[in-house]
Amino acid sequence: MQKKTDFLTAIRKRYPEQVVIVTAKDRKGKYNPVTIGWTMLASIEPALMAIAVFKKHYTVKAIRSAKCFTISYPSSQMAKAAKFFGTKSGFEVDKFAEFKKCATSRAVKIDSLLLDDAVANFECELFSEKLTGDHIIFIGRIVASHINSEPLKRLFVVKRGHKMGSFLSKPES
Repeated sequence: MQKKTDFLTAIRKRYPEQVVIVTAKDRKGKYNPVTIGWTMLASIEPALMAIAVFKKHYTVKAIRSAKCFTISYPSSQMAKAAKFFGTKSGFEVDKFAEFKKCATSRAVKIDSLLLDDAVANFECELFSEKLTGDHIIFIGRIVASHINSEPLKRLFVVKRGHKMGSFLSKPES
């Protein structure tokens, strides 16, 4: 049985919620990672993924400047990095410089970084954007995809207050 409630009460029931780390290079040449929860596959042909970024986040300027970004699905061992990248501002901090425990590699097709310990990484060229209230939805055309060779547990937000946990990502046969 359902009972009527307000939006904020109901939305708290959404957990577990996926976590991704989006990385884009800013105008100064600094790669800026941000942890977000709102992402989805937007199309298979062409391959498109969408992310929603708060319109006042530093990442908005970086994506617009770079015209590309990576979407990384972090593994459970990346919980501290995900929390750091999601609670610090690129306006104030060089996140990769301050959080040195996040191994990266250069992306293959775009000017961005892959997160080495992630379950998967997607290199995206900016396809379009749409203002939606207090967030901007960026749609990226996937130009390269990468998966980890190890069977890693994927990181999720499991309850309010940025409490994170994991689930095993099993490769398909």
